[in-house]
Amino acid sequence: MHAQRLGLKNYSILASHVLVPPAMEAVINDEEAQIQGFLAAGHVCTIMGISKYEPIVQNYKIPMVVTGFEPVDLLQGILMVVRQLEKGEYKLENQYSRVVKSEGNPEAQKVIRQVFETEDREWRGIGTIPMSGWGVKGELAEYNANKKFSVNIPKALECADCIAGQVLKGIKKPFECSQFGKACTPLNPLGAPMVSSEGACAAYYHFAETVEEVEI
Repeated sequence: MHAQRLGLKNYSILASHVLVPPAMEAVINDEEAQIQGFLAAGHVCTIMGISKYEPIVQNYKIPMVVTGFEPVDLLQGILMVVRQLEKGEYKLENQYSRVVKSEGNPEAQKVIRQVFETEDREWRGIGTIPMSGWGVKGELAEYNANKKFSVNIPKALECADCIAGQVLKGIKKPFECSQFGKACTPLNPLGAPMVSSEGACAAYYHFAETVEEVEI
């Protein structure tokens, strides 16, 4: 928006932003999925609010708790989900209320709507999820690197031995993958859950000294 106001022409954006609710629904709708509850990311909800999650909770009858990232936040969030499961309840709760407000950040949302529009996005280990990403709006095409430079991003090849998709769906644990801690490490990730420091595989890798320890 600043570039447009200043008339800059040598500025471009290669957008790869994703939307969380469509991904949650895609995972839940997968017939193999074994998801029993969700911890919703607090930093996303700080901007986008929590209203988009309520239909997911009600339609799929699944507990969801918005959490922060400090250890105590995560532990309390897990406790809140477990308590719902034990009571047979399903509702949207906000553990991170000191930062996350129900409406999120309206001003930030306004800017997002001015610059981006929803589009299909491919998720490694899952496939293409309709309307699950943000792309630069057509009227701002002069700043869209994909349009300006015909960027060709090759499709990431999926490793036949990697079970990232099953980990994302809650079907398998990271240590159940034959490549975990061997061919697949944070320095040489074979799947999305090992790429991000917040990914399940990376977490299992960093907080257990050996695969055997994780299995125990």
